Amino acid sequence: MRRRLLHDGWTVRTDDHRAPRQVRDAPVPAVVPGCVHSDLLAAGLIGDPFRNDQEAAQRWIGETDWVYRTEFDWAPDGAERHDLVFDGLDTVADVTLNGVAVLSVANQHRSHRAAVGGVLRAGANELVVAFRSPVRWANAQSQVLGARPRPYPLPYEAIRKSASSFGWDWGIATATSGIGKSVALESWSGARIAELRVRTETAGEGGTVVVDALVERGERDRDLPLELSVEAAGVRGTARVGGGADAVHVEVEVAEVRRWWPAGHGAQPLYDVAVALRDDEGGARHRLDRRVGFRTLRWDTTPDADGTPFSLVVNDVPVWVKGVNWIPDDALVTRVDRERCRHRLEQARDAHVNLVRVWGGGVYESDDFYDACDELGLLTWQDFLFACAAYPEEEPLRSEVAAEAREQIVRLSSHASLALLCGNNENLMGHHDWGWERALDGATWGAFYYFDLLPRLVAELAPATPYIPGSPFHPGGGDPNDDRHGPVHLWTQWNSEDWRTYSRHTPRFVAEFGWQGPPAWTTLREAVDDDPLTPESPGMLVHQKAADGNAKLRDGLLAHVRVPRGMRDWHWAMQWNQAAAMRHAIEHFRASSPVTRGSIVWQLNDCWPVTSWSAIDYAGRLKPVWYALRAAYRPRLITLQERDGEVAAMLVNDEADAWEGELVVRRRSFDGTVRAESSLPFRVPPRASDALPLDAAVRSAGDAASELITAEAGSYRGLLFFAEPRASALSAPRLRVRTAPTTEGSTVEVSADGLVRDLFLHADLVHPDAVVDEGLVTLLPGETARFALRHPPGARFSPSALRTLNDLVATGPDAG
Repeated sequence: MRRRLLHDGWTVRTDDHRAPRQVRDAPVPAVVPGCVHSDLLAAGLIGDPFRNDQEAAQRWIGETDWVYRTEFDWAPDGAERHDLVFDGLDTVADVTLNGVAVLSVANQHRSHRAAVGGVLRAGANELVVAFRSPVRWANAQSQVLGARPRPYPLPYEAIRKSASSFGWDWGIATATSGIGKSVALESWSGARIAELRVRTETAGEGGTVVVDALVERGERDRDLPLELSVEAAGVRGTARVGGGADAVHVEVEVAEVRRWWPAGHGAQPLYDVAVALRDDEGGARHRLDRRVGFRTLRWDTTPDADGTPFSLVVNDVPVWVKGVNWIPDDALVTRVDRERCRHRLEQARDAHVNLVRVWGGGVYESDDFYDACDELGLLTWQDFLFACAAYPEEEPLRSEVAAEAREQIVRLSSHASLALLCGNNENLMGHHDWGWERALDGATWGAFYYFDLLPRLVAELAPATPYIPGSPFHPGGGDPNDDRHGPVHLWTQWNSEDWRTYSRHTPRFVAEFGWQGPPAWTTLREAVDDDPLTPESPGMLVHQKAADGNAKLRDGLLAHVRVPRGMRDWHWAMQWNQAAAMRHAIEHFRASSPVTRGSIVWQLNDCWPVTSWSAIDYAGRLKPVWYALRAAYRPRLITLQERDGEVAAMLVNDEADAWEGELVVRRRSFDGTVRAESSLPFRVPPRASDALPLDAAVRSAGDAASELITAEAGSYRGLLFFAEPRASALSAPRLRVRTAPTTEGSTVEVSADGLVRDLFLHADLVHPDAVVDEGLVTLLPGETARFALRHPPGARFSPSALRTLNDLVATGPDAG
């Protein structure tokens, strides 16, 4: 097979009256793969879509029809078949080649193939892709299919396009169009591998590579005898494909294989699998390659005394899931390349994450994403792309969903990292709790997909891959969001309660929970030009998409810290509160093991510069909450928690070895004076946790406003403050700072003369590209923290980059 990419010479244009005249004047050079927004931006015809209120100014782009056009030369080459292959078109398009219609498509989430041998001509060939406005098309389809409940205005449920591209409570509405993935001319003779499914099985020290393939034949070679060969780990297996047959099965047994493990549990060995289709004379007709890992994986949902668990078991070892939710890393998804994808996932791994949930309102990510997850040991929980809406089950959507799901199951199921396929995000809860059933009045809402179509396809195409109908989900069929049964989503805290109330929940597994915070200061100022900049200045409100988001930020802070008046302090206070909320929640969930078996934080990343629930902002800068996640997800953890009305030291050990030693617990005054002390020997088995009750003298405060408990074992420390920061006697920070140059930047040593809570170095204020190794460090009087600061040559440290919780409690509001 010969595959010729057709990525050169494209232009895009519109004659639509909705477009400004300067856009309609002439064709615009287009990059393929790419999208309209990127091309218009590169041509200088629009401003940065993410800056100020360009979202509103550019709404016309999603309401406009666009035409892509290119020419390519072709000469007959003796091949029997010539297929025009689009790996992804976004979204509703008609394709013509030399004026002949060859494709009509309406699904961003699948590829498309058309035989064009009878249309190609020697010499120049004109290829045209005419896109219809996704906004107007979805509106029209909504009228045909009937309106369905959803939380946002545009009917994203009526079109197979990324739901969040129409806007979300963290996302900009772009509704772009474009040739989003590769386009190629594939020429072949005889036969090709039309579908390839590869999975592994393990037994003892060995393993088996199981291959199922579907073969497509050319008309001249319907009866051509073929052989499919599979080679893995130096072992080769073959099977004959008889004349006229189109399905073939091959198994290759490998006597000894190394097991693939999630991050934190072992290595990630991967094995290359080469699959070749040959004719009787040994000629290679088509070859495809995969990489696989050998492991077993299941989710234990056997009912117990506490309800229905949702416990991951890999290679017969229970794994406590330390997860993050993933959204598209750019609202213009074609801008995310392999390097950026890998870096973002490495940032997740560096925070001790072992699972990434690909959320159902985005896209099926590129092969680069899943390859990186395989290599990094990041398990993937993959939602099918249904989110927060009732979805019609009628045609043409039903057939599109079936084709899309089949393609994606086949593509993803060979990955060692794939841990779960999930039918939807929050649609079962929507039907059960949000009044959908009455609003639908008998209309379809997606149940056929989640309970019939998708599980049938998974069972057929990826029988070793676990599937659940949705998240949240009750395995026994009751309330989908019941703490006692299966994965739940906890959003009451953010929406209406204080984050301390996470401690009222002991879920079996929590798949979503989160708290908002603004991006890094530099990221914010790169996107918003408001002068003065305030929490409610026009550009800030454009970059706050959550309903009543600023009010929830304010109300969620008040129990802990007074709301500052100045913008710099507001920014730091909200970042701190986000970090404190997630640190509190994760420590509670981990300390609740074995009842709770995992947490997946909402969310890892951003798709544009925005106030959101992310740990890493759009520019890739680490927010304080990232450091809180890393600390709370570290393999060994000491956390002080209330259990049965008394404070206990909870020791969590996620290492393969037992953790033993002596826990030294002290009640201290803020000035460092030890008021009470005790030592507790401990031994925590591997992958387990234990609770150590504290002596009454240690756990009971003499003066709650000026005392804390410290629990220490080696380099591990847990802290508990008796009073909220705003009610405490925390004084203004007294810091001594020393800096020294290094080959990579600087070291910054900070010594505290008094108690300093949550010392943070805002690296972006030293240099936009700077990164610091530590964050949110609490120092007892006389202690010193050492920060390794990576930055380009010439950057200079300023003490203004240092912030503490003390700043928000002990000093008045700033003026800036």
